[in-house]
Amino acid sequence: MTEGQDIESVRQTLQGNQRAFEAIVDRYQKPIYNVAYRIVSSIDEAEDITQTVFIKAYENLQSYNNKYKFFSWLYRIAINESLNHKQSHKRIESLKEHVNSNDPAPDELLYEKQSSQALHEALNKLKSDYKLVIILKHLQGLSYSEISEVLCIPEKTVKSRLFSARQHLRDKLSQQL
Repeated sequence: MTEGQDIESVRQTLQGNQRAFEAIVDRYQKPIYNVAYRIVSSIDEAEDITQTVFIKAYENLQSYNNKYKFFSWLYRIAINESLNHKQSHKRIESLKEHVNSNDPAPDELLYEKQSSQALHEALNKLKSDYKLVIILKHLQGLSYSEISEVLCIPEKTVKSRLFSARQHLRDKLSQQL
């Protein structure tokens, strides 16, 4: 789905076509879930947040301004919902590890689990501004300009914040070793 298709789906949804909104949900459900999961670190909570994001998007679709990318508007809702949820619950749950089907050796699994856990713990110790840019750049794969649009900050600020975030993350990881 291109940006033009997103805008058309929004237009059709506003005219009452439910299938048009289903196309939006199909397109963005996984990325929205992923960003929520990276922020709240809970499968169940990320699923709840994802549902809430689409409900809010649907209820506020008339406020979407098509001069901006639709996914940026939707990501902004997801980030806000995730941060609000995390703020209200103030608890951190462990990441659930997924084992690849090629079954690595037990020592490799232990190392991967420890590394993943250390990274997750270090990431959770960062200020939310730093954590967000790391998540959006390295875990969601967004470009600097996309992050700029999602977070409503200049691209130079994204680059600067990402540089600082990486420094802080490196420091936190070195403290854990």
